[in-house]
Amino acid sequence: MAQTDFVLMLHSHLPYVLNHGRWPHGSDWLCEAALDTYLPLLEQLQALEARGVAAPVTLGFTPVLAAMLAHPTFWQELDDYLAQRLDACASAPAAFTATDDEVLLPVVRWWESRLRRLRTLRDSIDGNLIAAFRGLQDRGRLEITSSAATHGFLPLLGRDESIRLQLLLGRAEHRAHFGRDPEGCWVPECAYRGAGEWHPYPHAVNTGFRRGLESHLADTGYRYFFADSHMARAGEPLGVYGARFGLPPDLRKPAGNGELRQHTPHVAYRVTGIDDARQVAAFVRDPRSSEQVWNRYGGYPGDGVYLEFHKIRWPEGLRLWRVTSREHDLGDKAVYVPDEAVARTRTHAAHFAALLGELHDVRPRHEGSVIVAPFDTELLGHWWFEGPEFLGALYSALPEQHGIRAATAAQHLDQHGTPAALPLVDGSWGKDGDYSMWMSDEVAFTWPVIWELENRFWNTARQALAVPSLHGVLAQAARSLLLLQSSDWQFIITTGAVADYATARFEGHAADCTELLGILADGLAGHDVGRGVARAAELHARDDLFRDILPSIEQALRVSVS
Repeated sequence: MAQTDFVLMLHSHLPYVLNHGRWPHGSDWLCEAALDTYLPLLEQLQALEARGVAAPVTLGFTPVLAAMLAHPTFWQELDDYLAQRLDACASAPAAFTATDDEVLLPVVRWWESRLRRLRTLRDSIDGNLIAAFRGLQDRGRLEITSSAATHGFLPLLGRDESIRLQLLLGRAEHRAHFGRDPEGCWVPECAYRGAGEWHPYPHAVNTGFRRGLESHLADTGYRYFFADSHMARAGEPLGVYGARFGLPPDLRKPAGNGELRQHTPHVAYRVTGIDDARQVAAFVRDPRSSEQVWNRYGGYPGDGVYLEFHKIRWPEGLRLWRVTSREHDLGDKAVYVPDEAVARTRTHAAHFAALLGELHDVRPRHEGSVIVAPFDTELLGHWWFEGPEFLGALYSALPEQHGIRAATAAQHLDQHGTPAALPLVDGSWGKDGDYSMWMSDEVAFTWPVIWELENRFWNTARQALAVPSLHGVLAQAARSLLLLQSSDWQFIITTGAVADYATARFEGHAADCTELLGILADGLAGHDVGRGVARAAELHARDDLFRDILPSIEQALRVSVS
């Protein structure tokens, strides 16, 4: 009987936050993700390896995140953050004893033990998370994928050179961090645009016909990417961000379309539209299994025994309560019981494995079936605290599931290829399945700024490359433009979460890029730009990433990339 592969794709990303504040917005985000998600995930994968249990996760790191995790500044920030968390545990007993909060003391002790264990894990890898995950890759335990350099929203970028730079630089940075070229690319926000006329909204300049994203992926050597189900006309958009932030199902507005269910999500498609013989595969998200994990309304994360994300005790900053139920407000949450929560992950893992088996049993019998469940890595541990334990329990349960083989995306393609061809529909995995989260009224002001600076940069770059004394300024102008293009700023502003921080970051990078392009213009006109060169070096010291960026700029300027 034909087998069905199960591909779990975890996409790890945060915007560049080092040297841009700490708390409440800034490097604490990165430290929180490392402590809640990346270290617990590594702990689970190492435990599975020690037990000889296969866990072929397809794990993505965006280049900007990899750059931060590998930076010495992050190592020091994480030391400080861990110390703060342990201090919070140490100070809590004095505040809780002989009060109604005394019942919380066992949870505080559990937190202290957990933090010390994770600190020991951090020390055992010399604080180098990138090297630890690379080691798992090199031992054949998982596959690591890449993404666009700063997670730019590729369909809305105004110049093809910008798309190429995001992808080429992302690939080069991945090679530097992980020692090999990535086969897979997480296209930011699963945002796809096919070939055709580019005119995203009325105030945008119509640049005429542009190639589809699959062509850019083929140009830069990628073998596959991921698409949401509705983009393959294989299901409704799930609105994952609405589910993640607690938006009830009746307030999430799926983009209904009578043609959405014409195709199965359970094969990898050969994306049509590429203008040569190269092929790029699209893995399609399976709606049913994905919803089970994403949705806190009816999905696993909303179970009453799991840790409540939204209730935090100040000033210690500890989460000590469980979800209890959606009907309970934050003041009525029950005390968290860690052992009960871990036991529930095993129940849910068994349920999920059985669901995969059910999907295998009811699908048409053919070779090359695959069930793809893609998630933000930060869902596991940060948003759903017990998520890493669920992952460990799931891979332990899968060998018992009839007809299901856990595999990486590349392993599936190696064995089965792409049995069917399909043109994808433009869209994303955001709200309504379209571009609206990144084109809302609140963020409409960002795109004319990006497009203007894109044009100025690319109209200047070729000349500046010919002047070695301007290379430092050109490199920093490119970094500022890439940081400006991060999809995170529009997303954060649209959701209303810390919009002031995102707006300040966007405006700051726009001002930096404008200043640097002015310095380049002066230098090309023959003026002394000694102070400008020093200014570029100052900005690079703050935004210290992508140090070898010039070769990717040169490549992005070529009409055809081999």
